Amino acid sequence: MPNRLAQATSPYLLQHADNPVDWWPWEPQAFEEARRRDVPVMLSVGYSACHWCHVMAAESFEDEAGAAYLNEHFVAVKVDREERPDVDAVYMEAVQAATGQGGWPMTVFLTPDAEPFYFGTYYPPEPRHGMPSFRQVLQGVHQAWAERRDEVTDVAGKIVRDLAGREISYGDAQAPGEEQLGQALLGLTREYDPQRGGFGGAPKFPPSMVVEFLLRHHARTGAEGALQMAGDTCERMARGGIYDQLGGGFARYSVDREWVVPHFEKMLYDNALLCRVYAHLWRATGSDLARRVALETADFMVRELRTAEGGFASALDADSDDGTGRHVEGAYYVWTPAQLTEVLGADDAALAARYFGVTEEGTFEHGSSVLQLPQQEGVFEAERIASVRERLLAAREQRPAPGRDDKVVAAWNGLAIAALAETGAYFDRPDLVEAAVAAADLLVRLHLDEQARLFRTSKDGRAGAHAGVLEDYADVAEGLLALASVTGEGVWLDFAGLLLDHVLTRFTDDSGSLYDTASDAERLIRRPQDPTDNATPSGWSAAAGALLSYAAHTGSAPHRTAAERALGVVKALGPRVPRFIGWGLAAAEALLDGPREVAVVGPAPDDGATRGLHRTALLGTAPGAVVAVGTVGSDEFPLLADRPLVDGAPAAYVCRNFTCDAPTTDPERLRARLNS
Repeated sequence: MPNRLAQATSPYLLQHADNPVDWWPWEPQAFEEARRRDVPVMLSVGYSACHWCHVMAAESFEDEAGAAYLNEHFVAVKVDREERPDVDAVYMEAVQAATGQGGWPMTVFLTPDAEPFYFGTYYPPEPRHGMPSFRQVLQGVHQAWAERRDEVTDVAGKIVRDLAGREISYGDAQAPGEEQLGQALLGLTREYDPQRGGFGGAPKFPPSMVVEFLLRHHARTGAEGALQMAGDTCERMARGGIYDQLGGGFARYSVDREWVVPHFEKMLYDNALLCRVYAHLWRATGSDLARRVALETADFMVRELRTAEGGFASALDADSDDGTGRHVEGAYYVWTPAQLTEVLGADDAALAARYFGVTEEGTFEHGSSVLQLPQQEGVFEAERIASVRERLLAAREQRPAPGRDDKVVAAWNGLAIAALAETGAYFDRPDLVEAAVAAADLLVRLHLDEQARLFRTSKDGRAGAHAGVLEDYADVAEGLLALASVTGEGVWLDFAGLLLDHVLTRFTDDSGSLYDTASDAERLIRRPQDPTDNATPSGWSAAAGALLSYAAHTGSAPHRTAAERALGVVKALGPRVPRFIGWGLAAAEALLDGPREVAVVGPAPDDGATRGLHRTALLGTAPGAVVAVGTVGSDEFPLLADRPLVDGAPAAYVCRNFTCDAPTTDPERLRARLNS
């Protein structure tokens, strides 16, 4: 019999709807039930593309006897961390503070007042590797609750008090300057892996936000080392197994330092951020590899993640059926020499094995290999390689596909809108711009209420019940601002302004500090607040960047001031932990550069010379530059006011810090002004 999750909009919760565990979603009634029955709450947090979440579900949550014990002694609450990042953040902070580590699935035991007292992540069905079994944990917690209640509630109260003492007050009108950004670059240089690209050791995550900072720093200062680290990292990732050499798109991370074996799930946010970074790398260097990867990643998102409603799904699973009915990690993506021969014949299989680094012993499990593009001597015939790739891709499409998490997350769709709009504009792919517009349209129609408040998720055209958090407002605003620059449609700037008004009034305190949840959101044991960038830009640094761009477009002093105050956290953290505040550092680069404001005016929307100036403006490398395009006298954008043609010809105006250059009609002169 289905439990209470059957009506959820989260695919992750729906995966658990038929468990024998009597699951509750996160809601007040669950805690009322725990109070009524005088039992603790077991909170289980995960997400649909999480491999170990599936493992624990199969081992423990589908076990009838274990579920019966859990149902008798606990109220079980299941949370999708992607739907409720606030709940996840608050309890993950407690787990990390108590155990020194965290991860998913996250398992936390709470009092009926939602105060945590016992923590863990994955628990096996039998004791192993020094870990107790899940049943042993349940029995121990039940016994403590029944026999040592005072001790349990004391521990819970102390944890909540400790968390409350962790408030961040980095709000500082002082944004970072040259000195702090130079120190951040030096810190990154120390952690850089010159042999393999990227930063730190295994596991290695794609550092998209740090690369964005490096590209902007190079554009502003000419620092060759920054460009070298950015370019080499992007090349190593694109040649590694973390990149899908057949279908495009990136896996979540590499389990090794060499980028060979990925953790195979593909997330929308990674691909959106990386698509944009590779497009920006091409803009800075003209690299053919960067162009190819940007376009293949954009095509992957549209082909495999786009939903029927025009939004973008959250993720593709790491696991899939290996053809025997077993769900195995990476089964969809890996190849043995025998499988290559079966599809390609002996000669082309030998070529493919050499080209993609497929070996007899394998680079993954059971003699299979993840496809790579190793650096090697000799020249490969392009047409023959294209044919090999095509045939392998067609054969792979006959394999059972990984599951797709179909929920549309507002923040990640904002990142995808920015990436697709810019990639489409750079490479003359109007279909990609159209895909960005369709996703923006869906967010406005479905995720936005009458007060321009955002719902975080939707699925199958139905908005979820959960309120948007800071990253939703900031990343959607970022996407709409990029879309406004590319399309010349001022309505996207207007919608960005409505979202950023909420940032100023509902997410910011008097000191300029930002919170991840709104002032009127559900009260948790603490109000989450994290300025560091992890898999995505933090809401804090994303808001700083979007506020700054909006201020450049409109001249709004309150938005500019809020951006500068928010960037005070970058002044504090940039020199110390630059790997974890890359987006904040990128926004700080834009602030130091102005950012520049470019207005392009022409006699008619389809005028060729106007389009040429607009394209040149979009291709400028000046950090965080904003672009407005329109006809003379248009009120689409504030930047277009009082901008006449020059001798009847289309013209571009470049301003920064309240000063403007003389207008130019020459694309080359405009390029020079935006690339200096």
